[in-house]
Amino acid sequence: MDSQPRLLLVHGSVVNAELTWGAQEPLADRFEIVAPNRRGFPPGPDVERVDFEDEALWLEQFLEPGTHLVGHSYGGVISLFAAARHPELLSSLTVIEPPAFGIARGNPAADEFIAAIEEHWTNGPRDPAEFLRGFLTLVGSSIPPGNFSPELLQGARTLMVERSPAEAVIPFDELARAPFPKLVVSGAHGPAFEAVCDVLEERLGAERAILPGMGHSVQRLGAPFNELLTSFVERAEAETGV
Repeated sequence: MDSQPRLLLVHGSVVNAELTWGAQEPLADRFEIVAPNRRGFPPGPDVERVDFEDEALWLEQFLEPGTHLVGHSYGGVISLFAAARHPELLSSLTVIEPPAFGIARGNPAADEFIAAIEEHWTNGPRDPAEFLRGFLTLVGSSIPPGNFSPELLQGARTLMVERSPAEAVIPFDELARAPFPKLVVSGAHGPAFEAVCDVLEERLGAERAILPGMGHSVQRLGAPFNELLTSFVERAEAETGV
Protein backbone atom coordinates (compact mmCIF):
# COMPACT_ATOMS: atom_id res chain seq x y z
CA MET A 1 0.00 0.00 0.00
CA ASP A 2 1.40 3.38 -0.97
CA SER A 3 2.04 5.82 1.86
CA GLN A 4 -0.13 8.91 2.12
CA PRO A 5 1.24 12.31 1.07
CA ARG A 6 2.58 14.17 4.08
CA LEU A 7 1.21 17.58 5.06
CA LEU A 8 3.23 19.65 7.53
CA LEU A 9 0.91 22.40 8.84
CA VAL A 10 2.57 25.40 10.51
CA HIS A 11 0.33 27.67 12.56
CA GLY A 12 0.75 31.40 12.99
CA SER A 13 0.26 33.78 15.89
CA VAL A 14 -2.07 33.71 18.90
CA VAL A 15 -3.47 30.15 18.70
CA ASN A 16 -1.86 26.73 18.53
CA ALA A 17 -2.03 24.03 15.88
CA GLU A 18 -5.24 22.43 17.13
CA LEU A 19 -7.22 25.67 16.95
CA THR A 20 -5.62 26.82 13.70
CA TRP A 21 -6.10 23.61 11.74
CA GLY A 22 -9.29 22.13 13.18
CA ALA A 23 -11.13 22.49 9.87
CA GLN A 24 -8.42 20.39 8.18
CA GLU A 25 -9.16 17.27 10.23
CA PRO A 26 -11.14 15.69 7.33
CA LEU A 27 -7.93 15.70 5.28
CA ALA A 28 -6.56 12.95 7.52
CA ASP A 29 -8.44 10.45 5.35
CA ARG A 30 -6.19 11.29 2.40
CA PHE A 31 -2.99 12.63 3.92
CA GLU A 32 -0.58 12.10 6.78
CA ILE A 33 -0.99 15.30 8.79
CA VAL A 34 1.76 16.67 11.02
CA ALA A 35 0.74 19.82 12.90
CA PRO A 36 3.24 20.72 15.65
CA ASN A 37 2.64 23.37 18.26
CA ARG A 38 5.24 26.09 17.96
CA ARG A 39 7.20 27.26 20.97
CA GLY A 40 5.33 29.68 23.21
CA PHE A 41 1.92 28.13 22.55
CA PRO A 42 -0.22 25.83 24.71
CA PRO A 43 0.47 23.31 26.07
CA GLY A 44 4.09 24.53 26.14
CA PRO A 45 5.45 27.34 28.33
CA ASP A 46 5.81 31.03 27.54
CA VAL A 47 8.87 32.23 25.64
CA GLU A 48 10.87 35.45 25.84
CA ARG A 49 11.24 36.04 22.10
CA VAL A 50 9.88 34.77 18.76
CA ASP A 51 11.90 35.16 15.56
CA PHE A 52 10.70 33.75 12.23
CA GLU A 53 14.23 32.80 11.15
CA ASP A 54 14.87 30.90 14.37
CA GLU A 55 11.47 29.24 14.07
CA ALA A 56 12.44 28.04 10.58
CA LEU A 57 15.44 26.28 12.11
CA TRP A 58 13.19 24.72 14.77
CA LEU A 59 10.81 23.50 12.06
CA GLU A 60 13.55 21.49 10.34
CA GLN A 61 13.04 18.57 12.73
CA PHE A 62 9.63 17.98 11.10
CA LEU A 63 10.81 18.10 7.49
CA GLU A 64 11.14 14.80 5.65
CA PRO A 65 11.58 14.00 1.96
CA GLY A 66 8.31 14.52 0.12
CA THR A 67 6.79 16.96 2.63
CA HIS A 68 4.03 19.31 1.50
CA LEU A 69 4.59 22.39 3.67
CA VAL A 70 1.60 24.61 4.53
CA GLY A 71 2.00 27.77 6.61
CA HIS A 72 -0.62 30.22 7.87
CA SER A 73 0.19 33.85 8.72
CA TYR A 74 3.42 34.05 10.79
CA GLY A 75 3.74 30.33 10.08
CA GLY A 76 3.74 31.22 6.40
CA VAL A 77 6.77 33.45 6.87
CA ILE A 78 8.49 30.66 8.79
CA SER A 79 7.61 28.22 6.02
CA LEU A 80 9.11 30.45 3.33
CA PHE A 81 12.45 30.46 5.14
CA ALA A 82 12.34 26.73 5.88
CA ALA A 83 11.50 25.94 2.25
CA ALA A 84 14.42 28.00 1.00
CA ARG A 85 16.80 26.21 3.36
CA HIS A 86 15.67 22.69 2.43
CA PRO A 87 14.09 22.67 -1.03
CA GLU A 88 15.23 19.08 -1.53
CA LEU A 89 12.81 17.90 1.16
CA LEU A 90 9.68 19.55 -0.19
CA SER A 91 7.14 18.40 -2.74
CA SER A 92 5.14 21.64 -2.50
CA LEU A 93 4.76 24.87 -0.52
CA THR A 94 1.50 26.61 0.36
CA VAL A 95 1.35 29.90 2.28
CA ILE A 96 -1.80 31.59 3.56
CA GLU A 97 -1.50 35.36 3.97
CA PRO A 98 2.07 35.48 5.31
CA PRO A 99 2.47 38.98 6.83
CA ALA A 100 5.80 39.73 5.13
CA PHE A 101 4.68 43.28 4.47
CA GLY A 102 8.18 44.50 3.80
CA ILE A 103 8.17 42.86 0.38
CA ALA A 104 5.28 45.13 -0.65
CA ARG A 105 6.77 48.43 0.53
CA GLY A 106 5.75 51.19 -1.83
CA ASN A 107 2.22 49.87 -2.00
CA PRO A 108 0.13 52.44 -0.07
CA ALA A 109 -1.97 49.81 1.71
CA ALA A 110 1.11 47.86 2.78
CA ASP A 111 2.92 50.99 3.94
CA GLU A 112 -0.11 52.07 5.96
CA PHE A 113 -0.43 48.63 7.53
CA ILE A 114 3.27 48.50 8.45
CA ALA A 115 2.91 51.85 10.19
CA ALA A 116 -0.19 50.68 12.07
CA ILE A 117 1.47 47.47 13.21
CA GLU A 118 4.62 49.28 14.34
CA GLU A 119 2.50 51.77 16.27
CA HIS A 120 0.60 48.96 17.98
CA TRP A 121 3.77 47.13 19.02
CA THR A 122 5.50 50.32 20.18
CA ASN A 123 2.70 52.26 21.82
CA GLY A 124 -0.19 49.81 22.09
CA PRO A 125 -1.60 48.54 25.40
CA ARG A 126 0.67 46.36 27.51
CA ASP A 127 -2.22 44.35 28.88
CA PRO A 128 -2.18 41.11 26.83
CA ALA A 129 -5.96 41.00 26.39
CA GLU A 130 -6.19 44.58 25.15
CA PHE A 131 -3.13 44.12 22.96
CA LEU A 132 -4.72 41.06 21.40
CA ARG A 133 -8.03 42.82 20.73
CA GLY A 134 -6.20 45.58 18.91
CA PHE A 135 -4.15 43.10 16.92
CA LEU A 136 -7.15 41.02 15.83
CA THR A 137 -8.88 44.17 14.63
CA LEU A 138 -5.82 45.16 12.60
CA VAL A 139 -5.42 41.83 10.83
CA GLY A 140 -9.09 41.23 10.14
CA SER A 141 -9.67 38.33 12.52
CA SER A 142 -12.78 37.90 14.63
CA ILE A 143 -12.61 38.74 18.33
CA PRO A 144 -13.98 35.98 20.59
CA PRO A 145 -16.77 37.17 22.87
CA GLY A 146 -16.34 37.44 26.61
CA ASN A 147 -13.13 37.09 28.55
CA PHE A 148 -10.18 35.49 26.80
CA SER A 149 -9.20 32.00 27.86
CA PRO A 150 -5.83 31.36 29.53
CA GLU A 151 -4.70 29.78 26.27
CA LEU A 152 -5.54 32.91 24.27
CA LEU A 153 -3.84 35.11 26.84
CA GLN A 154 -0.70 32.99 26.51
CA GLY A 155 -0.95 33.42 22.74
CA ALA A 156 -1.24 37.17 23.27
CA ARG A 157 1.91 37.22 25.42
CA THR A 158 3.77 35.29 22.73
CA LEU A 159 2.45 37.67 20.09
CA MET A 160 3.83 40.64 22.01
CA VAL A 161 7.41 39.29 21.80
CA GLU A 162 7.36 38.45 18.08
CA ARG A 163 9.92 39.89 15.75
CA SER A 164 7.97 41.89 13.20
CA PRO A 165 7.38 39.82 10.07
CA ALA A 166 7.62 43.06 8.09
CA GLU A 167 11.38 42.74 8.67
CA ALA A 168 11.52 39.46 6.75
CA VAL A 169 13.85 39.51 3.75
CA ILE A 170 12.28 36.67 1.82
CA PRO A 171 14.84 34.48 -0.03
CA PHE A 172 13.12 34.91 -3.38
CA ASP A 173 15.97 33.65 -5.55
CA GLU A 174 16.31 30.36 -3.68
CA LEU A 175 12.56 29.82 -3.64
CA ALA A 176 12.07 30.70 -7.30
CA ARG A 177 14.80 28.19 -8.25
CA ALA A 178 13.29 25.44 -6.12
CA PRO A 179 11.54 22.86 -8.32
CA PHE A 180 8.49 22.26 -6.16
CA PRO A 181 5.20 24.06 -6.97
CA LYS A 182 4.06 26.96 -4.80
CA LEU A 183 0.58 28.16 -3.88
CA VAL A 184 -0.30 31.53 -2.33
CA VAL A 185 -3.74 31.93 -0.73
CA SER A 186 -5.48 35.06 0.53
CA GLY A 187 -8.90 35.92 1.92
CA ALA A 188 -9.92 39.13 0.11
CA HIS A 189 -10.37 41.05 3.35
CA GLY A 190 -7.50 43.54 3.32
CA PRO A 191 -5.49 45.22 0.55
CA ALA A 192 -2.19 44.96 2.45
CA PHE A 193 -2.39 41.16 2.59
CA GLU A 194 -3.45 41.02 -1.05
CA ALA A 195 -0.44 43.16 -1.99
CA VAL A 196 1.95 40.78 -0.22
CA CYS A 197 0.36 37.75 -1.84
CA ASP A 198 0.53 39.38 -5.27
CA VAL A 199 4.28 39.97 -4.85
CA LEU A 200 4.79 36.36 -3.77
CA GLU A 201 2.82 35.11 -6.75
CA GLU A 202 4.96 37.12 -9.15
CA ARG A 203 8.36 36.56 -7.55
CA LEU A 204 7.90 32.84 -6.89
CA GLY A 205 6.00 31.92 -10.02
CA ALA A 206 3.31 30.65 -7.67
CA GLU A 207 -0.27 29.65 -8.21
CA ARG A 208 -2.67 32.12 -6.60
CA ALA A 209 -6.05 31.58 -4.97
CA ILE A 210 -8.45 33.98 -3.23
CA LEU A 211 -11.05 32.47 -0.90
CA PRO A 212 -13.20 35.09 0.87
CA GLY A 213 -15.40 34.54 3.87
CA MET A 214 -13.14 33.94 6.89
CA GLY A 215 -10.90 36.99 6.78
CA HIS A 216 -7.27 36.27 7.61
CA SER A 217 -7.91 32.65 8.65
CA VAL A 218 -8.73 31.31 5.20
CA GLN A 219 -8.20 27.67 6.23
CA ARG A 220 -11.18 27.93 8.60
CA LEU A 221 -13.48 27.92 5.59
CA GLY A 222 -13.08 24.15 5.71
CA ALA A 223 -14.24 22.43 2.52
CA PRO A 224 -13.38 25.16 -0.02
CA PHE A 225 -9.83 25.46 1.29
CA ASN A 226 -9.44 21.72 1.77
CA GLU A 227 -10.52 21.07 -1.81
CA LEU A 228 -8.07 23.68 -3.10
CA LEU A 229 -5.20 22.23 -1.07
CA THR A 230 -6.05 18.64 -2.00
CA SER A 231 -6.10 19.45 -5.71
CA PHE A 232 -2.81 21.34 -5.47
CA VAL A 233 -1.03 18.62 -3.49
CA GLU A 234 -2.30 15.84 -5.73
CA ARG A 235 -1.08 17.69 -8.82
CA ALA A 236 2.28 18.23 -7.13
CA GLU A 237 2.46 14.51 -6.36
CA ALA A 238 1.72 13.68 -10.00
CA GLU A 239 4.40 16.10 -11.22
CA THR A 240 7.05 14.46 -9.08
CA GLY A 241 5.91 11.00 -10.05
CA VAL A 242 5.26 9.98 -6.45
